[in-house]
Amino acid sequence: MTHDDTRTAPHLGDIPEEDLDQALDLVYLAFHLTLPDKTRTYHRQLLRESTRIGARHEGRLTGVAGAHRLTLSVPGGQLPCAALDFVSVAPTHRRRGVLTSMIDELWRRCAADGQPLACLWASESAIYGRFGFAAATEAYRVEIDSSRPLALRVAADRRPLRLIDPAAAPALLAARYDASLADRAGRFTRDETWWRRQVLDLDGARSGDDRDGFGVVRVVVLGADGETPGGYAVYRTRSANDSRPGAVAVEELEAQSAPAAAALWSYLAAIDLTSTVRIHARPADDLLFSLAADRDQVRVTGQEPCLWLRLVDVRAALTARSWAAPVDLVLDLSDRALPANAGRFRLTATPAGATWTPTTDDPDLTLDVRELSAVYLGGTPLRRAAHAGLVTEHTPGAVRRLDAALETEWLPFTADND
Repeated sequence: MTHDDTRTAPHLGDIPEEDLDQALDLVYLAFHLTLPDKTRTYHRQLLRESTRIGARHEGRLTGVAGAHRLTLSVPGGQLPCAALDFVSVAPTHRRRGVLTSMIDELWRRCAADGQPLACLWASESAIYGRFGFAAATEAYRVEIDSSRPLALRVAADRRPLRLIDPAAAPALLAARYDASLADRAGRFTRDETWWRRQVLDLDGARSGDDRDGFGVVRVVVLGADGETPGGYAVYRTRSANDSRPGAVAVEELEAQSAPAAAALWSYLAAIDLTSTVRIHARPADDLLFSLAADRDQVRVTGQEPCLWLRLVDVRAALTARSWAAPVDLVLDLSDRALPANAGRFRLTATPAGATWTPTTDDPDLTLDVRELSAVYLGGTPLRRAAHAGLVTEHTPGAVRRLDAALETEWLPFTADND
């Protein structure tokens, strides 16, 4: 959750546990939410476990910001990341600098906690660009017409498919999911609590009663009992009635290979008494689009940015990721919110590593930290920003060379959200 705000500086501080309910009241006011008790309990626990920043006026909370302490996969590794959540400003205190003050405090805490990255899921995307955030991953919403057999271009993996108890799923699925972190940037590491609450929603607290008729979570795995699954799918089903068809809602699918993916998609499209499969988020380079023999049967119904990323410590972020090709460029970087990042630096990178050092040499590129954040995970070509006039190329070919160095085998993808 992230919501808006510039005049007198508010009093900032931690939000003690005894004020968590007051903080949630403000969040629900800002987002116009009325939620069941179990969802409030879930939000209270999330906020309790987060870094909490409060803005106060005359003793009352007028602003709230939380940040989950997460670890994000980046090309070639993983980095600590502050994931903003519950960001809200009282409607009586908007345009007074409350949000800016809380974000400034967040940057100080990120530095203290050794978090070179910050991220969020933007409810109002127009707000966060000025703080250096940019959309770094995107997702497609997809529908499969399953009123007829799903035609695929490769043979499905012939290993058995098994429905398992969702409560036992974290231990069984974790190895397959963890293997995906090295392939795709933009994904969060998970512990058992994250699996149970965020992915499987075993007690229904995350979604509350808002499931649009879809039932309990189901988990299907590919592979015999006792072996690491070749893939899995987390899904729910909904029966047909006079106004809607029976449907399958896919919440997550991981597969180690194209045949494994074919087996899982074929299973989901063949569930009795359903005629459509809806997938709320898939990467733009998902194998399903290439596997489908009839693309009219597999339709993209929406496209949207997912994870908004911010390089809090540019040097730490750039030197921690891997590089696909050698590059040696001077970047003139602007960063209004974090001046320590701003200046002229030489980026020298090879597949063996990278350095980021101050220089007085003439720049090859001039850009803002927002554009650098957008391209950092490898999913957004810098040339798009250059074509839009947001990046200045002083040396012909510099944009293309940086794009080649940033490239990844698979596009970054973020399915988890707050």
